[in-house]
Amino acid sequence: MRTNELVLYKYMDHENILKDMTFLMENADNGYYNKEDLKGLLFECVSEIIDMASSYGFEGNLWHNYLTYLLANSENAYSTACEIVGGVDGSINKAALHDFEIFKELFDYELEEMERQIGVECMGMITDYHHTNGHGKVFNTRIRNRICDLSRALGNAGSAEEFKKIVTQFYKEFGVGKFGLHKAFRVERTEEGAEIIPITKIAHVHLDDLVGYERAKKKLIDNTEAFVKGRRANNCLLFGDAGTGKSSSIKAILNQYYEQGLRMIEVYKHQFQDLNDIIAQIKNRNYKFIIYMDDLSFEEFEIEYKYLKAVIEGGLERKPDNILIYATSNRRHLVRETFKDKADRDEELHTNDTVQEKLSLVARFGVTIYFGKPDKKEFQKIVKALAQKNGIHMPEEELLLEANKWELSHGGLSGRTAQQFVDYLLGQEI
Repeated sequence: MRTNELVLYKYMDHENILKDMTFLMENADNGYYNKEDLKGLLFECVSEIIDMASSYGFEGNLWHNYLTYLLANSENAYSTACEIVGGVDGSINKAALHDFEIFKELFDYELEEMERQIGVECMGMITDYHHTNGHGKVFNTRIRNRICDLSRALGNAGSAEEFKKIVTQFYKEFGVGKFGLHKAFRVERTEEGAEIIPITKIAHVHLDDLVGYERAKKKLIDNTEAFVKGRRANNCLLFGDAGTGKSSSIKAILNQYYEQGLRMIEVYKHQFQDLNDIIAQIKNRNYKFIIYMDDLSFEEFEIEYKYLKAVIEGGLERKPDNILIYATSNRRHLVRETFKDKADRDEELHTNDTVQEKLSLVARFGVTIYFGKPDKKEFQKIVKALAQKNGIHMPEEELLLEANKWELSHGGLSGRTAQQFVDYLLGQEI
């Protein structure tokens, strides 16, 4: 095996398994090494491969799944050039084909031969593996299935050229690395700086699930669609009453446009100082990124909004074209205002400057969308739609009567209250 000759796929996560398995392939029949030591190393590799399968949800040929994971997760000069856009021209293709020839050799290697040479019977544990519950802790079922499907396709590839074509098509359709495999991300502060971490479990809400607010949703869709298609688009602020679907609309937008290369990174107010670091990590990728700020608002004494102002518009470096900022807020102007800000007798000489500084943040959102509380009729329409969607069979008159009672003691008229009421009814079913 020539894994030491890899050029592009040189440094990868979990590569210790590859190094140990390659060593065993090359030395299984080498009398220089103690057979018991080789057996111990082989069983250690099998244990690590099964443990990885448990974490990631892999099944079938785990050795092929492992190799496929390396290819799908390796962010290198070739894979990042091909993500979302597909095949590229240039000499990089020679290096890629060279590496894919080596990977095809690994795919084609008969593990039973190594098993026979070492004198053990354990390969059946990893060549036809059935997962206990069908999903893992790291990958959700959707991602797991993509890796397993790619693994089977690569196992059937007839040549290195076909192998390369299959992998490149995968990069075009789904991307590479954490940004290719996942939809949404959060930020963690480490010693090295801001680290972008995948969120593996997100709500599968869709825009059709949100009853009403058609004009608001259309405005959001139009702006997002322009963005993912490479046209000019604006930062977007969704504001209005609590529980009206602002956050759900943004999650739905992510689900709708993920296949077109849209990704979302959730950032909290205390992380605004890391925004430049976050942008530096994503600005040269082929995806479209929405930096998402939920429930955004600032008190008088908070100055984090100044970091946000500088990043959105006003710094020396132009914001990259593949990044937009979407925020939700219950406040139209984001920064808390008081009558003191407007009073002529304020202690500050230039009162208008203070007000304008606060208002200038919301002015940096080119699109603002209002989500107001529904009236009684709209609330009842939402309740009926949610009940029908969830298979609740109750006379309409009784349903609406109970919904009215519920909203009076649970936060008033809103889409969130309607959903909570329906969840309550589902919880009462036997």
